[in-house]
Amino acid sequence: MRQSKLAIKTQKENPKDADNISAALLIRGGFIDKVASGIYSYLPLGLKVLRKIENIIREEMNAIDGQEILMPALEPKENWEVTGRWNNFDALIKIKAFGDKEFTLGSTHEEIITPLAKKIISSYKDLPIYLYQIQTKFRNEARAKSGLLRGREFGMKDLYSFHTDEEDLDRYYSRAVSAYYKVFDRFGIGDETYLTYASGGAFSKYSHEFQTVCEAGEDTVFVCANCKVAVNKEIIEEQSICPKCGNKELIEKKSVEVGNIFKLGTKYSKPFDLIYLDEKGERKDVIMGCYGMGTGRNMGTIVELFHDENGIIWPESVSPFDIHLIVLGETDEVKNKAEEVYQQLLNKGFDVLFDDREESAGVKFADADLIGITKRVIVSGKTLAAGGVGYRLRAEKEEAIISMEELMSKL
Repeated sequence: MRQSKLAIKTQKENPKDADNISAALLIRGGFIDKVASGIYSYLPLGLKVLRKIENIIREEMNAIDGQEILMPALEPKENWEVTGRWNNFDALIKIKAFGDKEFTLGSTHEEIITPLAKKIISSYKDLPIYLYQIQTKFRNEARAKSGLLRGREFGMKDLYSFHTDEEDLDRYYSRAVSAYYKVFDRFGIGDETYLTYASGGAFSKYSHEFQTVCEAGEDTVFVCANCKVAVNKEIIEEQSICPKCGNKELIEKKSVEVGNIFKLGTKYSKPFDLIYLDEKGERKDVIMGCYGMGTGRNMGTIVELFHDENGIIWPESVSPFDIHLIVLGETDEVKNKAEEVYQQLLNKGFDVLFDDREESAGVKFADADLIGITKRVIVSGKTLAAGGVGYRLRAEKEEAIISMEELMSKL
């Protein structure tokens, strides 16, 4: 992609209404555009990052036998009346359609997935089954703030599992925990992300969140000094020691919730009469679990953890491009060499952002630091004279001049 054609405009100053670093840098770098409080457009750079985040999640959900579906954003009132949540779920955005038929914009999808599963499940032979989607959610959030960390419209992966009994749910629950750790490791935030014990779900003493330690976070967790778990502030009086190892030393930290998992039990299967026939032909309630993960929220969290005073430092796995190729100088020789390098990189299958703009070196490097692509290649009169190209990682300060052969080896 030639940067001269890329539909972004970077900004030198932080937006006045950006209340955290990720919102400021993502807007300044041309990744997102604020439409209203808690509502953002994803621009070409931002959408590339978002799709990489989604694909990492998708790969790990597929690895634990998840099957991807896509449910509607419009959910009928009658489904929510079955569960009794139409008048008891404060975050619903309700709308009326033709003929005064009432809907809500999907804030969560238990009221859709459960009747769907009823059309699939009839016998124990149909279980277990695991269905997930990556969908846009809508919530009437009273405190939309912090950019992508708390929105009224936001991306979410939600997986639902269906089981014959509690033991089978427990086994899958453990698989989901492992899969979540893999996702966060691939995002680059695994070292700062903790399985966090939270107040109980519908079916167990605890539910679990995945909390990433971050100064911009609105949550407070107490991290065990010995093992990779934490306790949410809401249950710290009840659970003042580590629930995993019994350690009494819990360290208070600010954090962002980047995922959550719940054992739903029969909370939704009972209202919808979601049952299966066991080996004896007896009717049994289907046992359910759910597993959520915010896509845009993880994007914001990654930026909160990976930046410096000049801009974003994307982990390689979610960098919007593989390489940022920058040409410095206006001579035909330099320009021709840059075009040659660009084509070589494309021919090798790399996704390259080529800064071919007629701008000063200062402007180009400032934009490159702000955008934060992991790997940078420079073509200039200096590199031509040395018989190679400049190469550096965004996270490093020093640039090395290396041959094209060495570059390809590094890449």
